[in-house]
Amino acid sequence: MTDLKKMYSTLLDDSFPMEMTITFGDQTLVYRKKTWKIPMADGTVEERGLRYGENPDQEAALYELVNGNLILGDCRYIEPGNGLVSAITVEDMLQVGKHPGKINLTDVDNGLNIIKYLIDRPAAVILKHNNPCGAAIGTSLAEAYNRANRCDRIAAFGGAVVTSRPLDRACAELMAENYLEVVCAPDFEEGVLDILARRKNLRVIRMAGIARLAEFEHHRFVDFKSLIDGGIIVQQSAVNSIRTAADLKPAVTTYKGVDYCCERQPSAREIEDMLFGWAIEHGVTSNSVIYVKDGCTTAIGAGEQDRVGVAEIAVHKAYTKYADITCFDAHGIPYVDMVAEIEHGQRDRADQEAIDVKVRADRAGLPGSVMISDAFFPFRDAADVGIREGVTAILQAGGSIRDFESIQACNEADPQVAMMFTGQRSFKH
Repeated sequence: MTDLKKMYSTLLDDSFPMEMTITFGDQTLVYRKKTWKIPMADGTVEERGLRYGENPDQEAALYELVNGNLILGDCRYIEPGNGLVSAITVEDMLQVGKHPGKINLTDVDNGLNIIKYLIDRPAAVILKHNNPCGAAIGTSLAEAYNRANRCDRIAAFGGAVVTSRPLDRACAELMAENYLEVVCAPDFEEGVLDILARRKNLRVIRMAGIARLAEFEHHRFVDFKSLIDGGIIVQQSAVNSIRTAADLKPAVTTYKGVDYCCERQPSAREIEDMLFGWAIEHGVTSNSVIYVKDGCTTAIGAGEQDRVGVAEIAVHKAYTKYADITCFDAHGIPYVDMVAEIEHGQRDRADQEAIDVKVRADRAGLPGSVMISDAFFPFRDAADVGIREGVTAILQAGGSIRDFESIQACNEADPQVAMMFTGQRSFKH
């Protein structure tokens, strides 16, 4: 019988070379494999690369760009010396219960991809399998992390956290209450590591480069997609062009000679949430729909084949997660545990009914949210999903020949819903 726990704790040697070169015409990029001297349980020290890939039977390697400057057309790409995840040293791994595997590092990388747009304020993003499950800003880092965690306490279990500011004791105390795989911050205040050490397998990574992460906002990197036949598709990485209110486009269109426009304009708060939500959207796998309110995600629906489906899935997740956090606040246990206790006669069903009533009354906290999608809405069905749940504004790509349908949905809503377009489809795969 296979011991799965042992399999996932096994250190896997890799066969990848120490150096890799990629040539673009007459330009050559040189990469060096990253390894670390890792303390073993028996007191010895061994040099190791990535723990393993996405699964324990997949060898993997991390490479850092060390030479070559790529210029294609009018675009200059990331240059050597700008390493973040690929430049992590053993000194940066302040606590290493287990040294990182592939998913740990790609979670951190995607967290940086989001945090780089929020670097001017306390912000935290929690990720699981390369998608954010909660993201928020706050007046303090502890508030930002707590809000992000409460968005989806279930998915945050075993996740990776990236913060925009040095980790303080108040935030560390909150983190130590949860099971996390990775905490990555630009620095750690005195006493914080002792708090985090309560979680013995937690990987704690200091990344000083977060302090200059805003510089990466306009940098592009080369995005490779390897195909099953050994071929490769190469593209430029996306750049977020929606950074201020002036970048938003009015929801207007013409269909069969008739002009349509969204009658209600977004408030200042809704515009802030649109900009915040679009930054989060850059780290969510397409097709996606997310809901945000007051600088915090209220629900995230990622990677679905259709917009209306993912809009509905995000709503379902919102209700599920809201029931869980409501139960946890009131009784100190997850909602599913309460249901199990009721089924075993250990608790009164009235406790569950009270939570269910509150969730329905609050509509899972969705009213007042801004609905955001990285894809256009070719029909009004997705907009209708959000409007039914009480969203007050919608941000979507725009550009469908039938944009008039979602515009009409906003104008017909009571009260009316604001809508803006980005003109940008921010697909992430």
